[in-house]
Amino acid sequence: MKRRLNNIFRKDGKSVVLAMDHGNGLNVLPELNDTGEILKKCVEGGIDAILTTYGIATTFQEELGNIGLILRIDGGTSYLAKTYDKSMEVIYSIEDAIRVGADAVLCMGFPGASNEDVTLKGLARLVSEATRWNFVVGAEMLPRGFEGDDDARTPENIASACRIGVELGADFIKTDYTGDIESFKKVVEGCYKPVLVLGGGATKSEKDLLQMIKEAMTAGAKGVIIGRNIWRHETPDKLVKAIVAIVHEDADVEEALKLL
Repeated sequence: MKRRLNNIFRKDGKSVVLAMDHGNGLNVLPELNDTGEILKKCVEGGIDAILTTYGIATTFQEELGNIGLILRIDGGTSYLAKTYDKSMEVIYSIEDAIRVGADAVLCMGFPGASNEDVTLKGLARLVSEATRWNFVVGAEMLPRGFEGDDDARTPENIASACRIGVELGADFIKTDYTGDIESFKKVVEGCYKPVLVLGGGATKSEKDLLQMIKEAMTAGAKGVIIGRNIWRHETPDKLVKAIVAIVHEDADVEEALKLL
């Protein structure tokens, strides 16, 4: 397991992960029409790993090279449904992940959602299966999932969700930034495994994105897992370099902006 974690996290214990797993249920067109070229640019920019789908993992092996590979192992829903159920169940196996050369798998965990049992039981079963293979499991822990309650993503709820994820056996956590350094410190302090911050669906300005990353790292995050804010960018390679500078080189936001 340690070797697989080393393929995702650098020697400093930190990681910049590109999320390109959206197409298993969301509309990613036309932005990802030229998937291979975007991947090349992100690898050139210095990403440590990618969180992606079975299709991308098996089709773009040359472009991915030897970066860490995290397989999105759940899904089974799409935005085309009249009633979009975003619970997402585990649909692949650890053996599937091994076959495509993955270093880890990642699935959703939605504590407090109306169907929380689907994702939490799925995470637990996945951990049990992974143990037999000495495999790495990540969990995207989001209080109440995507049900949209205004009070769902409080710092306290995010901290609790992350703790539930590691208690169920996840080796690292992907979650929301709470909005300020002090509250996110509490999330990190309550979670005894690495916490990686997601970028969020809403398009952020370059400065806002880098500021969020800098604050999260200051609070103790071990890196980021960011998707649309990178692969929708006109120059994703330059944006990745700026993110890498903050995560791995402790650059400040103004220094990182100069790389764009």
